[in-house]
Amino acid sequence: MTDSSATLTRTLRLPSLVLFGLAYLAPLIVLGIFGVIAETTGGATPSAYLVALVAMLFTAHSYGRMSVAHPVAGSAYTYVRKSIDSRVGFLVGWAMLLDYVFLPMVIWLIGASYLGSAFPGVPMPVWIISYILLTTALNVLGIKVADKANFLLMAFQMLVILLFVVLSVGSITAQGSGGLFSATPFANPGTGFGPITAGAAIAAYSFLGFDAVTTLTEETVQPQKTVPRAIMLVALIGGGIFVVVSYVTQLVHPGGDFANVDSAATEIAVQIGGNLFAAVFLAGLVVAQFASGIAAQASASRLMYAMGRDSVLPKKVFGRLNPRFRTPVVNIVITGAVGLIAMFLDVSTSTSFINFGAFTAFTLVNVSVIFHYFRETKRGVRLNRVSYLGVPGIGALICAYLLSQLDPNALTLGLSWLAVGIIVLAAITRGFRSAPPEMQTAEAVLV
Repeated sequence: MTDSSATLTRTLRLPSLVLFGLAYLAPLIVLGIFGVIAETTGGATPSAYLVALVAMLFTAHSYGRMSVAHPVAGSAYTYVRKSIDSRVGFLVGWAMLLDYVFLPMVIWLIGASYLGSAFPGVPMPVWIISYILLTTALNVLGIKVADKANFLLMAFQMLVILLFVVLSVGSITAQGSGGLFSATPFANPGTGFGPITAGAAIAAYSFLGFDAVTTLTEETVQPQKTVPRAIMLVALIGGGIFVVVSYVTQLVHPGGDFANVDSAATEIAVQIGGNLFAAVFLAGLVVAQFASGIAAQASASRLMYAMGRDSVLPKKVFGRLNPRFRTPVVNIVITGAVGLIAMFLDVSTSTSFINFGAFTAFTLVNVSVIFHYFRETKRGVRLNRVSYLGVPGIGALICAYLLSQLDPNALTLGLSWLAVGIIVLAAITRGFRSAPPEMQTAEAVLV
């Protein structure tokens, strides 16, 4: 950890924040989970992304309002704690911990699914364990992805996506049927409102990270103007990429039937570009998942370290750094161990685990804007009702509805996780009579 007297330097401007947010989104993930969403929606993947985008834009607006009200390196936990209640904030932070702990597992599972499809003779557990061992070893040693590496990774991802779209358009044109403009990818006899919203609940996984720019608030020039704009731009640009790519991909392969839905994009890559492009696509996806896995595992381990350091989790276990590597080795190993669960899950169920915590946080960030409005009104401050009541109210309803559309196993796990959180909260607040310790989540991510 950094010295407590150190301060962050404000050097980041709008382009840097947007690039950071897009890199965190990993745009290539739209192809990584295309098969799962296509199967869920009955071949209406772009509609699912449009619904998810609408939900994210309402929520992005609320994150922007909160970043203005609390211009610190914040998060959903910080905003809910300050606007609603410290105990509710704790439970939001607890739900976010579910995201952080399970996110590396999902990343490793998606990468392993594509490697398993390319090399069917190698058992899936081998790829999953290989991912876990490599990323765990690198994180124990303290290796981090630098800004330049992020830029190169983003450039490579965008190149692969561009090639995929161009080859898809060429394939559609060569087929001579249907053309490039069709409503079928958005609505067809095999789908409906229920399947599309269920797909949107999964598609929201692709947007995770649009809010991550709030963790850089204290390093941003004029954050009260820059951060809200960056949040909205990341959601809009990312959503635009997801809708366009899923649209042309759905045109190439109508419907949702694949030999393996977890690695459907490889099947389509072979169809549009042959084995050579399929190899390039696989390399791009595997590299992206590997780099994302390193970052996600590092973030999860540091969040647990911050919670342990602040006695939210047992300090003797979670609040320690290895004296040699100066990294939270125990937490890194725990995250890797959780990743082994991927051997028993599919991509759809595992992404739903992540989205439970995300939708819980998104819903309550929207609600926190409404609470902020009434608190400020009591102080005599006038705020726009549409911006602070109407938009967040709609956003909260949409996110809560999408939360209800998640996989039943994810809902069971998520509610069980919250129940454990309530027990922990009762223990550390002496029966809810005192405020819980404050978790330094933003600092944990930045370290």
